Amino acid sequence: MKTPLEQCSICPRECKANRTKAKGYCGCKDKIKIALVSIHNYEEPCISGKNGSGTVFFSNCNLKCMYCQNYEISQLGKGKEITVEQLAKIFLSQQEKKVNNINLVTPSMYVYQIIEAIKIAKANGLNIPIIYNTNGYEKVETLKLLEGYIDIYLPDLKYYSNELAIKYSNADNYFEIATKAIKEMIKQVGTPIFNEEGIIQKGVIIRHLVLPNHIQNSKHILKWIEQNLPKDIYVSVMAQYFPTYRAKEDKLLNRKLNKKEYTQIENYLYTLNLKNGYIQELGEHEEEYVPNFSKGLKSLDKV
Repeated sequence: MKTPLEQCSICPRECKANRTKAKGYCGCKDKIKIALVSIHNYEEPCISGKNGSGTVFFSNCNLKCMYCQNYEISQLGKGKEITVEQLAKIFLSQQEKKVNNINLVTPSMYVYQIIEAIKIAKANGLNIPIIYNTNGYEKVETLKLLEGYIDIYLPDLKYYSNELAIKYSNADNYFEIATKAIKEMIKQVGTPIFNEEGIIQKGVIIRHLVLPNHIQNSKHILKWIEQNLPKDIYVSVMAQYFPTYRAKEDKLLNRKLNKKEYTQIENYLYTLNLKNGYIQELGEHEEEYVPNFSKGLKSLDKV
């Protein structure tokens, strides 16, 4: 009987690669590969708080975004291979540093191994929330395997337009796939629940990165969220785009977001019935942005 990774269909690509012998479309074999373990203080305030988020950056990716800001990890495969047991120890080590959570960044390709590592870590005292930080290009069937292991889902919702999804990430049917995945995430963990310090313990926060020259794409995404998801859903609208990797080859992506575009999105956002979340602010000068989540964000609730 074949193991799941001998004919891989873990993500929507369903490339059927035998990852015990060769790399899949994502660039992964059957061994876990990580690029960075860190305490991250620049996520949304409810994730990082004062103690930081215990991030584990996994190498490679099932998307091929031409503007990826972490392309050395996601596209070039920078990192080192570790065992399931070592990953479990990393989780426990992060917890010992008093972080708010374990933040699994781009974990999709390693779901089977991550589940085993979580089992080991929990048996040895892991008790802080676990975040699944994903590009949104997920299979519902794979997400169902994670139920009970993941406390917080942090999915991107990148594209409304299939043309953009194919052009920039080679991801056909991205919107249809990602929205079904997000609905499954909400079904599993609901909308956010916070502790007394305002740190998220469970729930979904949807991220959207605004791309230059594609403001209508962002408006469609935000409108869909308003019309199709629970009224208390949390969104995080990011303005931190900058041209890197192969984005410089595309005339529409070869610059930062400008003040006019940002203002359009901000004004549109406040016309919607979305009350919860964050919007990342540009600075005072044209094409200057605040590149982290420790400041420059405000609640969408119009106080």
